[in-house]
Amino acid sequence: MKFAIYTLGCKVNQYESQALQKELLARGYEQGQFDEPCDLYIVNTCTVTAVSDKKSRNALRRARKLNPEAVIGVCGCYAQVSPEEVEQLDVDVIGGTGDRGAFISRMEQFRQDRLRSVSVDNAFKRKTFEVLEPGGLQERTRAMLKVEDGCVNFCTYCIIPYARGAIRSLPLPVAVAQARALKAAGYRELVITGIEISSWGMDLKTGEKPQDLILAICQAVPELRIRLGSLEPRTIDREFCEVLKNCGNLCPQFHLSMQSGCDATLARMHRKYDTARYLESCTLLREYFPGCAITTDLIVGFPQETEEEFSATLDFIRRVGFASMHIFPYSRRSGTPAAKMPGQLTQAEKEQRAARAAQVEAELRRTYNQALVGTVQQVLFEQTNSEGLWTGHAPNYVFVEAPFQGGSLQNQVLPVRITEVTESGVRGVLLEQA
Repeated sequence: MKFAIYTLGCKVNQYESQALQKELLARGYEQGQFDEPCDLYIVNTCTVTAVSDKKSRNALRRARKLNPEAVIGVCGCYAQVSPEEVEQLDVDVIGGTGDRGAFISRMEQFRQDRLRSVSVDNAFKRKTFEVLEPGGLQERTRAMLKVEDGCVNFCTYCIIPYARGAIRSLPLPVAVAQARALKAAGYRELVITGIEISSWGMDLKTGEKPQDLILAICQAVPELRIRLGSLEPRTIDREFCEVLKNCGNLCPQFHLSMQSGCDATLARMHRKYDTARYLESCTLLREYFPGCAITTDLIVGFPQETEEEFSATLDFIRRVGFASMHIFPYSRRSGTPAAKMPGQLTQAEKEQRAARAAQVEAELRRTYNQALVGTVQQVLFEQTNSEGLWTGHAPNYVFVEAPFQGGSLQNQVLPVRITEVTESGVRGVLLEQA
């Protein structure tokens, strides 16, 4: 029996799909590809934007065309929030964002009785973290370590709290044990991820903070690079930096969620910081981690965003000097307060602002990358590209290309002297060839 999994959305979804993959292989299934006929398909959905919903629906229709007799299961955030919509898509088993083992068992049950089922719980009633086995099976370069689920920030544009429920944290000793297991499996880098990792530990009542978890993982696997997922800006204070400043394996890339560089817009979004607090976080990071890459997300065209507010955002991102940014036009999500706000911008206005922000982002990214020319970066190599160059990422997550003719560099961390800036990142030469 052959299976295939199609994953949309964030690193948490990727992590959870890897856990589903490992469980299916453990039950005797064979891994297939989503573009070929399989006996069982899983679509792990995202619902962060309307586009995500559409992509999920398209993937389900494609699976049914590939094999009309296949068992098709749907899980993830879109299935959790909109199970009635998903039921209309000719699928067999619908789950949500919890109990992955039971979800697979229901798919196996459908193979026997052909009785369709929907099992979506109330995410806010979940009290414990669902421990899944980490790590994929197809490559051993970078693994995700999910340490937290749920969010209670209730930003006015976001549906995710309704899809994921309240905060649940992976206990620190379990996180350390999983990190050690991933190291033993041959991974070279771990990405600490979650729906809102800045909230890690709030439910455990142990007094431990996110920096305590990060420090414990860094110390448990000093041979591995430890990369952090998205952080809430208020997580970054002097205590956070003092605790982690001597972790030599902590990657100097900090993704601080921003969404807007205008205080009035941030207030309408119900973000819990202003631009002054955000800038304070950036200043601290650069004080303790010189040369670090600060990256972020930006939503443009939020309801009632004026040209003056948008201009303030552009000024602010220049002031911060981000290494890179993810830019999104605001997407109206049914069920969120922002969807009911007056002053909705047209799609054309949102796309025009996204393009203007992207121009600034490109300038900032090039400036950051230009400063790397002449430096030596420890690059974790992953694969070759169409030009025959080996590619990978530096600790600051800048994309690096380097020529090499002597065999495979996959999963090796090697020094590269950066020689030039490219459209996608930087290029350099292996130090021993310089």
